[in-house]
Amino acid sequence: MVKCGDNSYINFPMNKEEYEIFYKELVNAETVVLHEFEKREIFEGCMPIEIMAKRGEDTLRFGPLKPVGFTNPHNGTKPYAIIQLRQDNSEATLFNMVGFQTNLKFGEQKRVFSKIPGLENANFVKYGVMHRNTYINSTKLLDETYNLKKEDRIYFAGQITGVEGYVESISSGFLAGINAVNKFENKEKIVFPKETMIGCLSLYVSTPKENFQPMNANFGILPVLESKIRDKKERYEKLAKRSLEKCIAKK
Repeated sequence: MVKCGDNSYINFPMNKEEYEIFYKELVNAETVVLHEFEKREIFEGCMPIEIMAKRGEDTLRFGPLKPVGFTNPHNGTKPYAIIQLRQDNSEATLFNMVGFQTNLKFGEQKRVFSKIPGLENANFVKYGVMHRNTYINSTKLLDETYNLKKEDRIYFAGQITGVEGYVESISSGFLAGINAVNKFENKEKIVFPKETMIGCLSLYVSTPKENFQPMNANFGILPVLESKIRDKKERYEKLAKRSLEKCIAKK
């Protein structure tokens, strides 16, 4: 067990052998029987960990169990995979397993997750369940300010619009809120440039498409740069700079 700086995260490193044992138990564990309405397409940003694992033995190591950037301070070794617990209460008596959305049966969760080195004797206060992702067909119903097209007195915001994540929900509420006030004061709508994350996310949920799925904020939905940049860090910096420039120009 390795603690992060402020102790809000606890890391459980695994070597190759430990990971392979855990992986084998995970992919062969029993899951709950899903209802028909639960069998729809899986949202990539909130996938059950057992489904993710079945995509390949190394999938988790490049996802929620990614060990990059971690070195065990006790012996200087780098883990093969790593599991994080996030502190869930101020007393530091409850921790959440990061990235462990699951449809495993409760008994299977205790059995499999107890295979993780350091959690052999853990007390599981609450078992994981998959939340139902409910959202409207924003691509047909909303404009780029989250305003209902056929009844402009109504605005939507949050995950119900098809944005996925806390910051994304805040951005939708921010944009809907300032435009609701502008409408009340008979001012023009404010539409963020598509080169900004707020703008391209609102454009994504309001642009007609056949297969509408919730979307996180990510660089992949921004318009591509005029010149191709292979280095990811440099490319992201350029995209961020362009976004700021577009906002300043619009202002």
